[in-house]
Amino acid sequence: MASAGMRIAVFLTLALFPRRASPSPVPDRDPEGPPNITAVLEKGGQYTTLIRLMKSTQQDTQLNSQLNNSFNGNGYTVFAPTDNAFSSLKPGTLNSLTQQQQVSLVQGHILPQFYTFDSFETASNPVRTQASGKDGPYTLNITANTQNQLNVSSGVVEVTVNNALSVMKPLAVYSVDKVLLPLELFGAKAPAAAPTASKAPKKGGSSGAASGPAGSDDSTDDSTGAASARAVGWSVAGLAAVLGYLL
Repeated sequence: MASAGMRIAVFLTLALFPRRASPSPVPDRDPEGPPNITAVLEKGGQYTTLIRLMKSTQQDTQLNSQLNNSFNGNGYTVFAPTDNAFSSLKPGTLNSLTQQQQVSLVQGHILPQFYTFDSFETASNPVRTQASGKDGPYTLNITANTQNQLNVSSGVVEVTVNNALSVMKPLAVYSVDKVLLPLELFGAKAPAAAPTASKAPKKGGSSGAASGPAGSDDSTDDSTGAASARAVGWSVAGLAAVLGYLL
């Protein structure tokens, strides 16, 4: 009887106070999170200068926004110069650039297209970058070989690329040991036009004109002397004629 009473008590308890349903499991978030260029560079560990440059030009914010909001369905590729690459530049190179030129320098390392090593084999040169100027977009020449290596040329420097920091669409990041100085900013400037040489005065020109009056004065003096001589001659002849008449 006691056991029966216990079973009834348990039954009534379960009936009156049903167990709360356990909550549905929450789907796991993507462990990688949305693509973030700063996170990729920080994980690489040797891109402090590039991170600082992208931050000062706000290109990190712009690129991350474009990646996360799918402004470009084709994705992006970034060539990331190492700290040693920036250290190899001539001192004062970055400081000599205007703010807009620094923006163009960063954008010249970003391609508006997601590329793997394999897809670079079919890329059509020159490859357009995010940077542009008065003569159009800045471009790179990129060639791939069969050893998962790229040769990248900006027209000023050339570098071999064989290290990928991250290749996960929509963002691919490749390490480079040289800064890809754009031809438009660092190419040889056209020589300035030579100053026009002053023309030498022509013979018989202004100098001749200046001496002309002097020559005329000489001629006038000669004519005056000849006339005086003739006058003296006529006077002598007249005097002789008078004396001859008187005598």
